[in-house]
Amino acid sequence: MSSIEQRLHQLGAERLRGMRRGIEKESLRALPSGALALTPHPAALGAPLTHPHITTDYCESQLELITGVHASVDDCLGELSRTHQFVYRTLAELGDERLWVGSMPCGLPSDENIPIGRYGTSNVARAKSVYRMGLAHRYGRRMQTISGIHYNWSLPGLGNDEYFALIRNFRRHSFLLLLLFGASPALCASFVAGRAHGLLPFGPEAAGTLHLPHATSLRMGRLGYQSEAQARLAVSCNSLERYADSLHEALTRPYPPYEAIGIRNLGGEYNQLATSLLQIENEFYGTIRPKRVIRSGERPLHALRERGVEYVEVRCMDLDPFAPFGIEAPTMRLLDVFLLHCLLAPSPDDTPDEIAALGRNQQQAAARGREPGRRLERGGAEVVLTEWADELLAQCAPIAAALDEVFGGSAYREALAAAQRTLAAPDTLPSARTLATMRQDFAGSFTRFIRAQAEHTRGHILALPWSAQQQAAFSAMAKVSHHRREALEADDTLDFESWRLAYLDPARLLPG
Repeated sequence: MSSIEQRLHQLGAERLRGMRRGIEKESLRALPSGALALTPHPAALGAPLTHPHITTDYCESQLELITGVHASVDDCLGELSRTHQFVYRTLAELGDERLWVGSMPCGLPSDENIPIGRYGTSNVARAKSVYRMGLAHRYGRRMQTISGIHYNWSLPGLGNDEYFALIRNFRRHSFLLLLLFGASPALCASFVAGRAHGLLPFGPEAAGTLHLPHATSLRMGRLGYQSEAQARLAVSCNSLERYADSLHEALTRPYPPYEAIGIRNLGGEYNQLATSLLQIENEFYGTIRPKRVIRSGERPLHALRERGVEYVEVRCMDLDPFAPFGIEAPTMRLLDVFLLHCLLAPSPDDTPDEIAALGRNQQQAAARGREPGRRLERGGAEVVLTEWADELLAQCAPIAAALDEVFGGSAYREALAAAQRTLAAPDTLPSARTLATMRQDFAGSFTRFIRAQAEHTRGHILALPWSAQQQAAFSAMAKVSHHRREALEADDTLDFESWRLAYLDPARLLPG
């Protein structure tokens, strides 16, 4: 019996039954032409500051749909489906906007014309917008329009050390997820306008489309959610203390290039929340994060230090343009299996050298993951990416079998078998299917492909059964969110600058 099987047996059926997951799914609102919608967040959807399930991420046009915590994959996907139904019906009533179903954005205007999210006049709302203005100054607005799926996952009875062991292995092995589920090998040229990019035109007829021939996920590569400034942050995941100390310094030490931007411009308007390397905790870009539900006004790092890790947030999943809701049940089940493998496999401490190597592996998997013979770094040597991927999936077999035994049926084993079949036939990987469909049906155009998938998805979701009771429940939720936003605005007593200084006080990051 392998060490993974031994530890799996020790977990027991009851703890496996206690596994929980939730989804956060981002999508841009777009026009039928494939251009970014520049309209305000529809009031009929609710107030993005206070709605529990429908908000915006970076820009005013970027919806984020959030499920609750679920004991089953099907229940989680069911809630995501119902939220989509309400959103699509609302957008259809208001006009002709639809959701962009690709991770890389639709046609973008000039950088300064991409609208930053607006949340109201309360101090909390203003802070969210100022934070986004800081992101715009630091990284540009285009980078922030990329969309993806975040998969939140927990298992009962895990302590901080076990969660961080999982995180270390996830960072080692997340190349597998980029290979299996990366679906952004191409993009609209408007995304890289005026930038050096190293991408190739996708055929002579594909005006406006750029790609890399063996890419899996440009979203997770050099042009995606990356930060050269953050690259110097060798954040250790050997313990909660080491992790927290790394972030604490990045959140409190002034960073000269951002000091040059300043807190306010000459007109008195805010440029950013802070001049440190990270304005707030959420600015740290990683493939996975340890998380803890925070209390009102609490800093996330304080919550982690005070009460420990509650769940992990997987952040490297592209939107699947072939799936109505951006992700499908077999993918979620494979993620459950993969995360359990990360937990159960031996997980030695990381080192600065390994962290740097893992960063290089991510870039290779994102930009060249389907290239025959592509190698990654492992333990000071090189290994063929697909051979390593095969090893990992083979080690997942007893985990999938155990989950099927606990939940009944064969869905987990089928999800694993599907991943193995896809790995053995690289032309069936989502990134390869995307390029093939673009070439065969859309004259090589990324925009035409995603537009068509968006139209198909819109029609499919609008045709799903929808009751008056469901509509009333979502409408009531939207109304309550507006009341909550108004109450927050009425309750504010501090001026914003005093509030900002109090919120960013380094003492609020400490436990106790």
